[in-house]
Amino acid sequence: MLGPLHFRFLNHEHSLPVQGGWNDTSLDKLWLYNLHYFDDLNARGTGQRAAWQQALLERWLLENPPASGNGWEPYPTSLRIVNWVKWLAAGNKAPSGLIQSLATQARWLSRRIEWHLLGNHLFSNAKALVFAGLFFEGAKADGWIAKGLNIIQRELHEQVLADGGNFERSTMYHAIFLEDVLDLVNAATHSPDLVPEKQVTQWRERAGRMLKWLIGMTHPEGEISLFNDAAFGIAPALAELRTYAQRLGIASVIASEARQSTPSLTHFPESGYVRLDTDNAVALLDVAPIGPDYLPGHAHADTLSFELSVFGQRVVVNGGTSRYGLGPERSRERSTAAHSTVEVAGQDSSEVWGGFRVARRAHPFDLQVREEPLRLQVACSHDGYTRLPGAPVHRREWQMDQRSLRVTDTVRGGTHTSLARYILHPDVLITAVGTNAWQLTLPSGQVLRATVVTGQSHIEPTSYAPEFGKVLPTHCLMVALSQGRAVVEWLWS
Repeated sequence: MLGPLHFRFLNHEHSLPVQGGWNDTSLDKLWLYNLHYFDDLNARGTGQRAAWQQALLERWLLENPPASGNGWEPYPTSLRIVNWVKWLAAGNKAPSGLIQSLATQARWLSRRIEWHLLGNHLFSNAKALVFAGLFFEGAKADGWIAKGLNIIQRELHEQVLADGGNFERSTMYHAIFLEDVLDLVNAATHSPDLVPEKQVTQWRERAGRMLKWLIGMTHPEGEISLFNDAAFGIAPALAELRTYAQRLGIASVIASEARQSTPSLTHFPESGYVRLDTDNAVALLDVAPIGPDYLPGHAHADTLSFELSVFGQRVVVNGGTSRYGLGPERSRERSTAAHSTVEVAGQDSSEVWGGFRVARRAHPFDLQVREEPLRLQVACSHDGYTRLPGAPVHRREWQMDQRSLRVTDTVRGGTHTSLARYILHPDVLITAVGTNAWQLTLPSGQVLRATVVTGQSHIEPTSYAPEFGKVLPTHCLMVALSQGRAVVEWLWS
């Protein structure tokens, strides 16, 4: 909230008109959703904007009658309920009609649970019912708590895998989900007689596992890796979530995170990711299914992609996510070509379409993980291209030691053209230093070398979307497989 009627969401600024504007069809729907969330009520420095917020709350109540417009859809209603309850619990004075509206929103939401969408939407609905039930008193409030707790009990088991990862395989939604669980622990701690202690204990245990997973899937500079739908600036960062967990007494995960000897390998077998660590480099590998078979809406065609940080700076990245909805850019960002993996015959490894749909999809298989004292090895195949003539199979192997990462790709089956892409972070300067040899200079001035041992390489322009509404130009190292094989060595001192 930059002014009384001026907002920046998703890196796009817009001012509300003097009247209305809550359902402006010229604006992106996700931007409008953010307008209705009221996140700013609980943001940093919120007290400095108290007069603006009071006026906006009064206006929302006047211009958004029940069951009307974007703001009354179940998902924004859920987030707004939680934000209003937090704000009220902090001692703020409610404008006339706000408490009544909050009760109306909870009643409305309780009859419109998003069972058809499932996933993070369903969990957000349940969280909002619990928050509303804890805020109000009486039989109706007790019913909201019971309904919300029943959904949470079921969905925690479904959506949080045994290794702590979220079942949609998005680091961004994982962090959002973790904040939700921490919020529930926080709220229950202040209402000890209304939420069963056994359930809160389960929440704490799941939060600890989720935090460990997020630590493993975060780059050294503190931001998440970009697998599937993921972007910076939407969910709280790891450091914020760790601090929140510590404040709630979920500290065992922090204390147990001792410095491992390097090189070291961390495998998250249920979610399907691997972290390779050395003193100067971190590689994050995607050997995962794209998501639940029945809920692939946030999936990208990114199977066997990876990201690499060296000297604490990102070098190899995935393309990221700048937008939702329909359109060519959304389709491109979900495509295999927008990820650091192999594209066969110009096709996507999983057939992403329609903004949030996937037809035939890649399944990883034959995963091999080996950790030796001086070398880490991971290899995996996927069947996403077997629908093509000759039923080609892509297999990728990573070998990492203290000074290098060797990536070997093979495609067996058919006679298709195959391309390995290594998308570079925009801050990385790449220059040719010989045939199939490249020098990469980092912002710190430190230097890496990429040598294409097998295959033919060149550089092409591409883009990188680290945040919604932000698309940055960058470069991609393209390696054409030679007789179905490519080998690239990344070396650093």
